[in-house]
Amino acid sequence: MTSIAPDAAARLIAEIRFDANGLVPCIAQQHDTGEVLMMAWMNADSVAETLTTGRVCYWSRSRNRLWRKGETSGQQQRLIDLRVDCDGDTLLALVDQDGVACHTGRHNCFFHALRDGQVTTIADPLVDPKTLYGA
Repeated sequence: MTSIAPDAAARLIAEIRFDANGLVPCIAQQHDTGEVLMMAWMNADSVAETLTTGRVCYWSRSRNRLWRKGETSGQQQRLIDLRVDCDGDTLLALVDQDGVACHTGRHNCFFHALRDGQVTTIADPLVDPKTLYGA
């Protein structure tokens, strides 16, 4: 998806039912494989920035500010398509993910699963988080 005009972004934003905190959950999915990468929160400003720049931007609840995916790690998400669900209360961002999506260095954030009655880690980090964030 190339960036879109601010007035078109505003039309899509008007369709979204943000919660009492002005947020909406957004699922990021790799566009070509269908792999679910992560879930993060968006507000109206992050949706507008995502649509107008073509680079996915979320709202960080812990930092209380916009979070441009990859701004410190380089692991950016380029927007392919942004979809609103039937109730208007969840977004689906089809993205092209550079590198890993998870801050733990894994390709996606869903690496805990129940196996033989135990919660098990089913994916190892692909990248050391210290190299991603300089910690």
